[in-house]
Amino acid sequence: MVQTIAISEKTTLKYLRNKFNLQRNDERQFFPEWYENLPAISDADKAFLDRVRSRYFYQLDEGTLLEGGVKMMIVAPLLDIAGFYDAPFKTRFEPTVTLAVETEEEILQGRIDALIVQNQFWVWVLEAKRTTFSLSLGISQALAYMLCNPALDKPTFGILTGGEDFIFMKLVRQQSPIYGLSRKFSILNEGDLYDVLKIMRHIAGLIATSNEVSSG
Repeated sequence: MVQTIAISEKTTLKYLRNKFNLQRNDERQFFPEWYENLPAISDADKAFLDRVRSRYFYQLDEGTLLEGGVKMMIVAPLLDIAGFYDAPFKTRFEPTVTLAVETEEEILQGRIDALIVQNQFWVWVLEAKRTTFSLSLGISQALAYMLCNPALDKPTFGILTGGEDFIFMKLVRQQSPIYGLSRKFSILNEGDLYDVLKIMRHIAGLIATSNEVSSG
């Protein structure tokens, strides 16, 4: 009998390595999208992000922000200003995804907080956690979601955030799956939200251009 297991309960990096041969690539050139040729952002963009940051500190003063608050106050505004609510992208909230483990009667299942789709392949997997959550604990879960992407010929990008910190992720699956991570950005550091927006827009632009070429 096939057993269905929650991704949030089962996955560790060791599990993904053993079951799917997932490997990490630490070379900077594997994931240049998070630091090379980033676009400039306007003063209006910076003012918008400054308001997001100020609201975060205001609400945090009252206590811990739970996942719902993180999504509404930080994640949703970032997706909006980065352009992921507009064409050619489509956003699906909390879609259910499954991942079968080969040679075993086991299926991993979970829900992604936000999935950005363009031309029927996954672009952005986003997992929001409460502010007290360590991002290192969420990396394996986010990678498990990204492994559910049925498109094997193009990379999948992700952003893992607890509201305070942000890590960008890249997964390539042409042969054995390989992933890379950006440095950690923090809302506590002045200017880091600017970099987060630049990276989001840069990756969005690369994906849109890539699909224009492939469909042309």
